[in-house]
Amino acid sequence: MTAFVFDCDGVLVDSETLSVTELGRSLRESGADIDDTEIFSRMIGRPISEIVAIITEEQGIDATSHLPEYRARLRARFEAELTAVPGMAGAIRALPDAPKAVASSSTLPRLDHALKLCGLWHDFAPHIYSATQVARGKPAPDLFLFAAQQLGAAPSDCIVIEDSPAGIRAARAAGMRVVGFLGGGHAVASDLAARFAALAPDRIVATAAELPQVLQDMMADA
Repeated sequence: MTAFVFDCDGVLVDSETLSVTELGRSLRESGADIDDTEIFSRMIGRPISEIVAIITEEQGIDATSHLPEYRARLRARFEAELTAVPGMAGAIRALPDAPKAVASSSTLPRLDHALKLCGLWHDFAPHIYSATQVARGKPAPDLFLFAAQQLGAAPSDCIVIEDSPAGIRAARAAGMRVVGFLGGGHAVASDLAARFAALAPDRIVATAAELPQVLQDMMADA
């Protein structure tokens, strides 16, 4: 039984630029010497708790001190600006018939909020899972293995759709096939395409419109 496991930020909802902009602002308010480009290149796909722990250790500051402001500002920007990734709603509804889940580094409240704002929550509920539910976030395999267990699918039968190097590594570590997705707004101005090529996912797609056929082909190849 094939199952599809989607990352959320940058795959389902076009949130990565909003999130990184506000996270960078809050980290700098905490005294961190970091710009948004570095956050994109080093941290994308990882849980916020892990990002602030890395910055705290590396720079000797309390990188958590402005996280409440980060969350409040990001929520406000989500409500004003967040959209689904272009074409994703139609792509999800055109997928081959198979179980599907969301597996994200975001918290469950943020996932529910973002997916409901973009009209995608009902496409996945109740199979919406967060790194806060497992011991280790991406690039460890824990979250994807947990999602597979909840779907009743073997890891080898799962296809992951991911927009981050950390997520691609996590899918590989879980023994799953993986599609590198470049359809989010943040991918245009980043080096993700080159980084994906180096990681050799099973497929790389540039738009949501490509996904139904690509996933159908991967199911047939299994």
